[in-house]
Amino acid sequence: MHVLRVRRPAPFFGWRVVWATFVIATLAWGTGYYGPSVLLQAVRESRGWSVTLVATAVSAHFLASALIVANLASLHERFGVARVTRAAGVAMALGLLGWAVAAEPWQLFAATVLTGFGWAAMGSAAINAMVAPWFVQRRVAALSLAFNGASFGGVLFPPIWVGLIGFLGFANAALLIGGAMAVSVWWIAGRYLSRMPAEMGLAADGEPTNPAAAPAAKRSALLIEGSPWRDARFRSLVTFVSLSLAAQIGLVAHLYSLLIPAFGVQIASFGLGLATICAVIGRTALGWLLPVGANRRRAAAATYALQGVGSLCFVFAGGADVMLLILGIVLFGLGIGNAASLPPLIVQQDFAPTDTARVVALVMAFASVANALAPAAFGLLRDASIGSGVDGRAPALFLTAAGIQFAAAAIAFASPCRDRLLRR
Repeated sequence: MHVLRVRRPAPFFGWRVVWATFVIATLAWGTGYYGPSVLLQAVRESRGWSVTLVATAVSAHFLASALIVANLASLHERFGVARVTRAAGVAMALGLLGWAVAAEPWQLFAATVLTGFGWAAMGSAAINAMVAPWFVQRRVAALSLAFNGASFGGVLFPPIWVGLIGFLGFANAALLIGGAMAVSVWWIAGRYLSRMPAEMGLAADGEPTNPAAAPAAKRSALLIEGSPWRDARFRSLVTFVSLSLAAQIGLVAHLYSLLIPAFGVQIASFGLGLATICAVIGRTALGWLLPVGANRRRAAAATYALQGVGSLCFVFAGGADVMLLILGIVLFGLGIGNAASLPPLIVQQDFAPTDTARVVALVMAFASVANALAPAAFGLLRDASIGSGVDGRAPALFLTAAGIQFAAAAIAFASPCRDRLLRR
């Protein structure tokens, strides 16, 4: 008797790419985004340097990132996504060690060039470049899953950083975390990022290849004619994304050390973890609740307004009211994930597929410049506060963050989108 065996089709490789980018995002955000908040405190304690000096180094880290992001598409085209990502993992590992062993300020700033490159080539624009070729219809779900790795990195890494620095010392902790990350990224990039759908005979979303469908997709959104700066959609998008991310990274860079007076060193690191758990909740809730075809700019506006309320909670907490501090962490955290994942999704909705990669790279590049200035600017605001923020109070810092977030919300809510322009 012969048993007929039905051969099941292999799982769509694009979802393996998504899980690979989830891991890369975990490592990238754990070292390049949430890491500087812990590194700022570690450098201050080990070197005795001022908040303004170390915060300026954090700004230099993000400025170097901005310069790379602006050219990331060209780097990917010339060297390939896998090679650039591998180089980013190595650069981040060397840069983290540089932060830990720097004996002079110039050495610290030299290390920021390496960590900046690592963060840029594994951050938001890079994650979008890894995932976008594999998904069109299901890109919202794919990017949401990939960016959840960023939130997982925020939960996982701050306590690991604090624990390893306390147990092994700053330099050994940086060597261990950086080395493990570089090896992991090297293998993942070679295994999952070295191939594109066309090379495997696949179409986006795992659907059968249908070249005739491509022209229709290009007609479904408005093309950019000439310079993108002449396009109102692009100008408004750059403005509110830059404002929101500047407020976010400016606050995140200082939040850990400002929570220490109320919570202690170890619990404060879990405070950052709580914020990123809320980021996963916020991103997941948005994915479930946002209807197909809904205005994603309005969703961004709601996210920024929520973070603004969270920043005001920090003001009223006065560095001592634990319940208000926790409420601030929760409200601020609910928007962290969406602030990173919504910009590429807005671009997908409002711009033609032929413009998507260019617009995402440009938006994130300009946003990265704003990110770069924020930690240093917030450091000056913190030094201007009563007691230089050593007691956890930094009203000027928190009020500025709230004001910027509310401004971003207003611009996002009122900005032109594709549907409004098409109705004209």
